[in-house]
Amino acid sequence: MGKKGSLLIVVMLLVAIISACGGNNGGKNEGNKGADPVQGTSGGATDTLEAWGKTIKEKYDGEEIKLAFASHPSTESFQKLTGDFEKLTGIKVKWEVMEETYLKNKQLLDYTGKTGTYDVLMVDGFWMSEYGAKKVVEPLDSYIVNKDLTPAWFDYEDIVPAYRNGISKYDGKAYGIPTAGETRFIAYRKDLFEKYGKQPPATMAEFLELAKFFNGKEDGLYGVTMRAQRGIHAASGLMTVMYNFGGGFIDQKTGAVTMTDPKTVEAMQFYVDLLKNAPKDVASYTHEEALSAFTTGKAAMWLDATALATRILDPAGSQVYDKVGFVPTPEGPEGKASALAGWNMSLSSLSKNKEAAWAFIVYMNSKENAKAYVEGGGVPVRTSIYQDEELVAADPSYPVQLAALSDANVLVEKGISWIPPHEKLGQILDRVGYYVSAAMFGEMTVEEAAKKSQTELEDIVGK
Repeated sequence: MGKKGSLLIVVMLLVAIISACGGNNGGKNEGNKGADPVQGTSGGATDTLEAWGKTIKEKYDGEEIKLAFASHPSTESFQKLTGDFEKLTGIKVKWEVMEETYLKNKQLLDYTGKTGTYDVLMVDGFWMSEYGAKKVVEPLDSYIVNKDLTPAWFDYEDIVPAYRNGISKYDGKAYGIPTAGETRFIAYRKDLFEKYGKQPPATMAEFLELAKFFNGKEDGLYGVTMRAQRGIHAASGLMTVMYNFGGGFIDQKTGAVTMTDPKTVEAMQFYVDLLKNAPKDVASYTHEEALSAFTTGKAAMWLDATALATRILDPAGSQVYDKVGFVPTPEGPEGKASALAGWNMSLSSLSKNKEAAWAFIVYMNSKENAKAYVEGGGVPVRTSIYQDEELVAADPSYPVQLAALSDANVLVEKGISWIPPHEKLGQILDRVGYYVSAAMFGEMTVEEAAKKSQTELEDIVGK
């Protein structure tokens, strides 16, 4: 060949070598930072957890993701699974765990400062509307539907519908994957109900009637115990029954304040009347004090979070562990409803490692690892877990929890969020709870409390 032909061959070889080197570098890092998750960049096999792990390791081996999480049983369980995730994927995980009171401030400061320290955020369902509106977290729908990024064994549809649609979405989009959740239900003393020939309550009217019946029936016995501490806890307690009466703090379609709506006033009156049959210091109760009153045998009924059922059934800490039955939150004049709250894993919108971070979320929250997560102390969010025979044998409240979650989904299907979706929710709950407590103490009537809270909430929301 002539000199020109030889030169052409050399140039072609150089181009091929450069392209190959560039492809290797880009395959490991660049796709993670700038790829469209709808198209996906994972490649390789993902049909099994092991095959997926191999594919992820080929792309992201050695990368580090940083997490901002709350001190919580679910966090502790996820931490137990972290070593296996790192070994499978090669992704290094750096945990930062703090009290819930500090977590939100730290996450928001990281966002407003545009520092992008964290990749995965633990987000309370109460915060999701604020985080979504401010774009603190990344929309996840395109990740969820991508078969490469979210393989079939993750099984998104197995997540309880109330959690999937009720605590992780804002404005119709998913911004989180539920990791730990709760509704609320009634625990009652089966021994006392059998002794006096009573059936557990199916309606709110029966609930109040039974609370009155058992209150003082025996020495040191009260009819009911619930959270009712002045402020947010009192508002939360009211919310436990409010939707069953058709009430609400704000109209979730128009944003108008509805504290003086007759249905809201009726719910407030019911809550105040119910707690007249609780321990005398109930106005200082958070969920902890309410639980203690029940587990020490001071109350015939308890209405609070399903996540606390394990403590009621624990022989080491409960004096009534072998005397307890459970039923869903009673039906009200407006039908069935139940509380809905919980935690999510979300992607920080500022993360530079979104696909590696998403791989962590997929692994930790998959159906494949759900049982190990729960056995490690995590709080269930999947239908398959609530129906697992072995787990039901260990916690007989599971079937009732699932029924209560079905009631919670009634609200979701009506387009009502149990957690009112407003970025000033904390202020709203604080002021409602303040006036509800004032009515409990007899400082004003329920009607007066409703009017005053109506005025303050209109100032807060601007309507």
